[in-house]
Amino acid sequence: MRAPKLRADASRNRERIVLAARDAFVEHGADAPLDEIAKRAGVGNATLYRNFPDRAALIREVALLVKNRILALAETATVEAAAPGGGGPFDALQRFAHAAVAEKVGGLCPLFTGHVDPDDPELIEIRERLRSAVSGLMERARAAGELRPDVDHGDLFIAISQLTRPLPGTSCQLLDGFVHRHLQLFLDGLRAPAPSTLPGRAATFEDFKPQH
Repeated sequence: MRAPKLRADASRNRERIVLAARDAFVEHGADAPLDEIAKRAGVGNATLYRNFPDRAALIREVALLVKNRILALAETATVEAAAPGGGGPFDALQRFAHAAVAEKVGGLCPLFTGHVDPDDPELIEIRERLRSAVSGLMERARAAGELRPDVDHGDLFIAISQLTRPLPGTSCQLLDGFVHRHLQLFLDGLRAPAPSTLPGRAATFEDFKPQH
């Protein structure tokens, strides 16, 4: 009878470690001390190393957690966009964007591009599912006449990344209070009809691929 409880406790410990690592990596980069991560998670160093034998394994797990959570948000928004009384596809897109910024992906971009294998098949699968979900959500909003025609999924993720990237020499906690305000300013700019013509081309996930 006790084994399931132990497994549940171990699962919670693992998730706490990964969430603590996410926050520490945002604040201090890939070299954030592992003992500090364990302390933030409320576990001992032995528990951290039992779950993650080295820093690379922990960084990969952070990437998986964050990308899976954003994917889940996108898939939920897709269902909401098609549901009667859901407020329409653009409202669903907005809810997705505001929820996604909580994952602090902008602060993790250097971590993902410099310390995660770009050919990792599990991460590639998540990436493609995320691209498909967000592209589909935007297409629904475009077809409904709510989204301007000259933007793509990459434009949205650039905004989310930039708004969640800590600015040098500033208080991250102070700036956190402005993220949703400035995200809404950006989202308002995505609405149709467009008041201006954008320079250049729309960004896509292809623009984010690491260069070999």
